[in-house]
Amino acid sequence: MSPARWWASTRERSWRRPMSRLRDVDSGRIPAVLSIAGSDSGGGAGIQADLKAFARCGVHGMTAITAITAQNTVGVEAIETVSPEMIIAQIGAVADDIGVAAVKVGMLGSAETIEAVVAALALLVDEVPIVVDPVMVAESGAVLLDPEAHEALIVRLLPLATVVTPNIPEARALTGDDERDSQEDLAREVLALGSHAVVVTGGHSERVVDLFFDGRESVEIAGERHPGGAAHGSGCTHSSALAAFLALGETPLEAARKARGIASAAVAAGLHDLGEGPGPVDVFNLTSGPPQ
Repeated sequence: MSPARWWASTRERSWRRPMSRLRDVDSGRIPAVLSIAGSDSGGGAGIQADLKAFARCGVHGMTAITAITAQNTVGVEAIETVSPEMIIAQIGAVADDIGVAAVKVGMLGSAETIEAVVAALALLVDEVPIVVDPVMVAESGAVLLDPEAHEALIVRLLPLATVVTPNIPEARALTGDDERDSQEDLAREVLALGSHAVVVTGGHSERVVDLFFDGRESVEIAGERHPGGAAHGSGCTHSSALAAFLALGETPLEAARKARGIASAAVAAGLHDLGEGPGPVDVFNLTSGPPQ
């Protein structure tokens, strides 16, 4: 059966849960948040970073793996994609039993993978918040999004997003703008691609300021630079924390503020002496010792 026909057959299943089951924070139920992303064998980014960020924020983490990477702190040595059918099956399995309170989408890699994710997201409950981190290039420089998938990401996925969280280079790649455009200009142009809100993160700028924009207000979210820390996985951590806080009932702006705090602290506590390359962020501040 072709992927297209398989996707169509999955639509006959009902993955729709009552919103009270999924996002009733007042009931005391721990929200379950889904990461759709690639696996980092070094544990610094990807689903490994996402699960740690979810736990740090107090939500239950679930995963749908889109690709398996062989990587460490130095670089990405190999990438193997997961079939579209398996991606949809992973999403369907957790949605059908547990429910999904929010979604974080990270590394997708190919247009075929993007189509599978879009098909699966259409089967979830309406109004589930979706955070899209448009992962294109790893910190080591490895390309994580096929050139032909660029248009599919923009046309098919971004319009489904509650919040898109590109860094400045990713925002430029999405919009085709050059370096003369300001961070606010980039936020406005990314928003025009269809999402409800945008956070252009500022780690690649001198000011280290995130810029939130939802079409009504533009808000700077300031933070500190941590030259002694480690930043591998900081983007994954930020977007996952943002999704977690949306699941916990925060507004997109407040979720962005809190996610910035989580990511910044994780960089400050980063394991800079782990491996030969840029070390991973540490949301649990492991160097302070085990919990008492």
